[in-house]
Amino acid sequence: MAKYVKISCLQYPKWSINPLADMEEVVQLVIRGWEKQLDNVLPDRPDMVVLPECCDDPRRSGQTLEWLYSFYRYRGNRIADFFASVAKANRCYIAYSAMIEAADGSVRNAAVVIDRAGAVCGVYHKNFLTIRQKSTSGTLYGKEASVIETDFGRVACVICFDLNFNELLEQYARQKPDLILFPSAYHGGLMQAYWAYACRAHFAGAVWAPNPCSIVSPVGETIEESTTNYSFLTRTVNLDCAVVHQDYNIPRLQAMKQKYGPKVHVHDPGRLGAILVSSETDEFTVRQMIEEFDLELLDDYFTRSRADRCKSGHMET
Repeated sequence: MAKYVKISCLQYPKWSINPLADMEEVVQLVIRGWEKQLDNVLPDRPDMVVLPECCDDPRRSGQTLEWLYSFYRYRGNRIADFFASVAKANRCYIAYSAMIEAADGSVRNAAVVIDRAGAVCGVYHKNFLTIRQKSTSGTLYGKEASVIETDFGRVACVICFDLNFNELLEQYARQKPDLILFPSAYHGGLMQAYWAYACRAHFAGAVWAPNPCSIVSPVGETIEESTTNYSFLTRTVNLDCAVVHQDYNIPRLQAMKQKYGPKVHVHDPGRLGAILVSSETDEFTVRQMIEEFDLELLDDYFTRSRADRCKSGHMET
């Protein structure tokens, strides 16, 4: 059945914080800045809101690392509590990216997923810090990477520099997420499409300006971006989708379309050999369509191709 999910991704608010402001004033300025920025997307009633990496770093002119980490300790959970109240009031999920302090005083670069009731439903710790971040702070590398369950599907969190590491990508791909959340300072370029395609999942990136926030489809196409005029985006995607290969499937896809018409959507991005199929009705799921028309999923076709290569007499000696 069609599973439409509305996603909003936001850049930092355009604030200017007085270098002489005390920490309490800075906390309040950060909260007010995000209140104003969130007002740009909340009228659309998103299901998921993705914030950029370290979204409550004040980026105060002249701030030192020592001051910044003192600020993180001072603000405690207050900014997290603010986002939790927004999530609860608007019945949406929020992916809040921030530096958080553990009980032993060590720090993690985290993505905290807050649910529609304002409760934390999952936390991811950045697995691959930059060497500079590790060498200049008490931040520790994360070691776990598990998908987080939501009421619309399974989400994977990836933060900034993580995007460069195939071992993390492969770990997530095995878990088959429906949506990848990417709070980041950098954009990632082609790596966004690479991750979306490799995981057969939609990808939602909230990044620092001047690069745009983006939504990428499971076949690696950028389907929405923020702009210089609008530092945010909102896009509805259908998570009841699957990626199949063109080989052997084209006649079956044509038969499916002839029978069900607009109740199914077939999209060929071109040049890839992979096709995105989705259910656009509440009458059946894409999985039921795959079974009815014997469509072969992309991963299953690749597995069959590997097996065929290894059959007796199929490989050169």
